[in-house]
Amino acid sequence: MRGKPYTQKDKEKIKKLLLTGKSYSEIEKLLGTPKSTISTWFGKTIKRPINRRAILEHLANIRKLAIVALKKKWKRKREEEDRIIKTNVEKELENYPLGNISVYKSLLAMLYWTEGDKYKNASTSFVNTEPNLLLLYITLLRTCYNIDETKFSIRLRVHYYHSMKKVKNFWAELLNVPLNQFTKISIKKRSKIKRFRKNFAGICCIRYKDTAVKKELLELGSSLQRFIIKNAPVAQRIEHKAADFEVVGSTPTRRTNASMLYRGNFLNS
Repeated sequence: MRGKPYTQKDKEKIKKLLLTGKSYSEIEKLLGTPKSTISTWFGKTIKRPINRRAILEHLANIRKLAIVALKKKWKRKREEEDRIIKTNVEKELENYPLGNISVYKSLLAMLYWTEGDKYKNASTSFVNTEPNLLLLYITLLRTCYNIDETKFSIRLRVHYYHSMKKVKNFWAELLNVPLNQFTKISIKKRSKIKRFRKNFAGICCIRYKDTAVKKELLELGSSLQRFIIKNAPVAQRIEHKAADFEVVGSTPTRRTNASMLYRGNFLNS
């Protein structure tokens, strides 16, 4: 089927519009003449004046669309990477001897060796802000030892914006420790104008009044560390020798920086 017939007058009219700077799209909306037809007639003969402003606006719009498309692309890529990692981990976990109590105790020992209290004569204390990590710790502790639940005490350190009641109820429900085993909550002396994250329920210290458990966990963690390093399939090993300080657990006695002093004061106060 043939298209609409155009006269010479129609062509002249379109030519005048092109010379005034009108775009193919604008002429199509105005006269109904398809852009392909206009291009066939005048695409090679008429060099239209450049509308710099229109070009810059067009480029700005294209960039916005490109950024959105790129974000979607990277989001899909990250989601696919996460899916592959999750699948591989789930497959690998099938071969783990997770029913073995020795494996659980090893995990507990390494966990305590990194975040637990190292002072010899203090209670077994574990401090962190991450609820899932604290839940893992107390679950492993209950699994690996014949725990006396009355020996647990929970100490919290919060910011001025926390609701004392909500925070205590949150940790009591999560850790399954009665509220009457919570000690007095301490509030951090911190400027209200200073920026810091507000999406956590304070610092939680799980204290278990049994030094024997702590000593065993530290010894096990230390022994595992030495065993793993000694038997690692490494071609060359460098032996590190302590020059002028004694290492107790994982903390050299000469390390008395501010962070250790703060941690020790919080755990033992």
